[in-house]
Amino acid sequence: MRCDTVWYNAHLMTLDAAGNGLGVIRDGVVASVQGHIVHVGPASAAPVFAADERIDCNGRWISPGLIDCHTHLVYAGNRAGEFEQRLQGASYADIARAGGGIVSTVRATRAASEAELLAASLPRLDAMLAEGVTTLEIKSGYGLTLVDEAKQLHVARQLGQLRKVEVVRTFLGAHAIPPGRDGQDYIDEVCQVMIPAIAAQALAEAVDVFCENIAFSPAQAQQVFEAAQRHGLAIKIHAEQLSNQHGAELAARFGALSADHVEHLDDAGIAAMRTAGTTAVLLPGAFYFTRDTTLPPIGKLREAGVALALATDSNPGTSPLTSPLLAMNMAATLFRMTVDECIAGFTREAARALGRHGRIGRLATGLECNLAIWNIEAPADLVYRMGFNPLHARVFRGEPAP
Repeated sequence: MRCDTVWYNAHLMTLDAAGNGLGVIRDGVVASVQGHIVHVGPASAAPVFAADERIDCNGRWISPGLIDCHTHLVYAGNRAGEFEQRLQGASYADIARAGGGIVSTVRATRAASEAELLAASLPRLDAMLAEGVTTLEIKSGYGLTLVDEAKQLHVARQLGQLRKVEVVRTFLGAHAIPPGRDGQDYIDEVCQVMIPAIAAQALAEAVDVFCENIAFSPAQAQQVFEAAQRHGLAIKIHAEQLSNQHGAELAARFGALSADHVEHLDDAGIAAMRTAGTTAVLLPGAFYFTRDTTLPPIGKLREAGVALALATDSNPGTSPLTSPLLAMNMAATLFRMTVDECIAGFTREAARALGRHGRIGRLATGLECNLAIWNIEAPADLVYRMGFNPLHARVFRGEPAP
């Protein structure tokens, strides 16, 4: 078989097995041509390869490149002061109502130039790449004007051009009500002005809404979803984080790719997500950082067969986290997710949450050759150890990606 590169003498986590396990292949081989996988399987059944490059992995493990399907990576400013306030007893909602929270980051982000935002965001991105990330979503939502939302999305696009990584851009104009604005008047602007402009410039492929009692109502979220559908944009939602607004159920009726957070999700929401194939994106970093006590209904989601993705939710206020490996450990310890679920949550199921299940997230013939090569003894090491980065190498579309 003619190929560009062969990785051999490796153990594989293909994430492509029946039953949604890790799909482990010991002593496996992966081969790629023009950035796509053309063979994956045990060495004992591998064809003879005519390869430009053969890479001996020396018994290391290979997984799909990690996917962080929910981040707010592009922003300016610092909210360490709010962290101190929460340590003294203030709640997330208290801080937001006092003019802090999202709107404080909005002020800093509006004041920053594209160059300043890019310089601030690159180190955060590099930290993720150093832990094996090959795809991530970046949401806007810290501009809350068309000019400033577009500025964030332009910077997100530049990040994908400067590094070997795929950046998926999501428009989150409905993140917070701008200071001095009426909520309904602002949502009308999001739907009638911002979404058409963002779609026309191809700055995002999806919209998101923060549906919560301190943000936007279900009726306003529905208005955003209808506008998104008119302009060919996919749908996502921040739902049921602080209370049950039935946002996940609403989003599922619109065929949403994902509902994210979902700590207060009820049975009707779970049923709607199952029917629609909407992925639950669980965010243990935010749960930990805000000292939440309401666990997402993992058992019910699992029983219903709803896909469980994981993400860092990297943001300045409630999850200043750039480590998918630590997020896996948090999901295991706080949410009692299994090793298989944690690894799948940052690969196969994260791809599903981004509408890319047919392209990335697994080691399978025809998919993009995005790999993370690990110095570990077993897959559980990725979830078990804290403050330990065992990444040996990252491969993006068949090419080394330092």
